[in-house]
Amino acid sequence: MFAARAFGRFASRATPLACLSVRSISTKTPRLTTFATPKLAIPSFRHISRFSTSMGRFADEGSVDTELIAKLDAELELEKEMKGFEEMPESVKSFLESGTFKVNDNPGHEEVELVRKFGDEIIRIEFSISDLNLMNNEVDDGAMYEDESADAPEGTQSGSKSSKDNRSAAEHDEDEEYMDEDNVPEPSFPAHLSIAIEKPTGGALKVSGLAQDGMIILQNVVYHPNAELLKSKSAENDYQSEGLYAGPEFANLDEDLQVLFERYLDERGINTALALFVPDYIEYKEQKEYLRWLENVKKFVAV
Repeated sequence: MFAARAFGRFASRATPLACLSVRSISTKTPRLTTFATPKLAIPSFRHISRFSTSMGRFADEGSVDTELIAKLDAELELEKEMKGFEEMPESVKSFLESGTFKVNDNPGHEEVELVRKFGDEIIRIEFSISDLNLMNNEVDDGAMYEDESADAPEGTQSGSKSSKDNRSAAEHDEDEEYMDEDNVPEPSFPAHLSIAIEKPTGGALKVSGLAQDGMIILQNVVYHPNAELLKSKSAENDYQSEGLYAGPEFANLDEDLQVLFERYLDERGINTALALFVPDYIEYKEQKEYLRWLENVKKFVAV
């Protein structure tokens, strides 16, 4: 749903560079005489007003309000007409029904928190729908470069015509069958996870990772001697956490140690079910937040 929206592109304008002439420098000692100051040619600029000046200076009402409200209303109707925009994905349903984690979702906010108890431990997982916005921005940038490569000479493009002609008819038919609509996989994006495991005796582990394609990809594990620094967000807590040793990159750890860490988290519900739930819930929540945003902005303008 999010991907169905069209985003405008803004091309940055190149600023012409002024060309500077280089003069040779004389090594002779200058005579004491008066030099005339060279006159610089200063280009004249015509001042153009960017806004209309025909409107009264102290206008009581905006003339664009009605148009803006109508456009917001049209966008709302368009989003509501999309099939399945209210349907909760199956992975989300099954995860919520399992009751493993409690979901703290504050309407109007980007962050979502999952909380559960495991023995005497408290486990908190945070993620944000902003990851979906970042993913779409990266897709737009990639499409721009693809358009540029399409205009490049034939010999410089990867997968040129000569290489395509060498493929057999059997391989072509096989690709056609695989790329059938039913076989094309859903686009996936990496959702960042911030996992905190706290114990009543004090101290906590903060695990950073990604949820993508049904997998949890761990990045690093940090030990916090004071779990309170993770519970409440403040500039002071962030400052105290900055200097903590973050440990090595997870991929650089001993392989057996990596496997044991993965099993340790899997026992606490940080597994494939979570990896499937998070990206789907992000898309589901983002659509709801977008509709709420349209309605709130429309109400504000209409008052």
